[in-house]
Amino acid sequence: MAVTATSVAETCAQAKRAAGTLAALPSGVKDAALEAIAAALIERTPEILEANARDLDAGREAGLTDALMDRLALDAGRVAVIARQVRDIVALPDPVGEVIEGHRLANGLDVRKVRVPLGVIAVVYEARPNVTIDAAALCLKSGNAIVLRGSSSAMHSNAVLATIAAEAAANAGLPEGAIALVAGGGR
Repeated sequence: MAVTATSVAETCAQAKRAAGTLAALPSGVKDAALEAIAAALIERTPEILEANARDLDAGREAGLTDALMDRLALDAGRVAVIARQVRDIVALPDPVGEVIEGHRLANGLDVRKVRVPLGVIAVVYEARPNVTIDAAALCLKSGNAIVLRGSSSAMHSNAVLATIAAEAAANAGLPEGAIALVAGGGR
């Protein structure tokens, strides 16, 4: 798929619409979506590994270094670790609504600093497919939508991972556009 300014703008607009809903979701809904993502990763591991094999083949042809190839590589064990890390995020307290500072003014007015979602977070990253899921999980936990842009060397892996996460999240009740990937190999 060719990435155009319009498609990027549409992706971001959809993420912005999703952000309003995400910001108000209760912890249980977000955690259920994260659990669904973790389960989908395990269930769809063969699909993930097939996409990753395509990226690894392309990386070898492009002459990527051994270190970069290692960061790019996924196997069943690494996918299981990614799923476990998503479940670790579920176990964290929901930061939304947490009062981190507060005091009462002389006139009786209470002033508080409260954690709130930012809205939409864009993440641009290199050949580390695990970042697709790590970043998405952290953003969802904190009530934010995410727009992902991984490197072209991991485009097949990132596309499958983002699709799996977005589908699992939507099936668990999160709005469409909560997890989006800007696909394509260009800059």
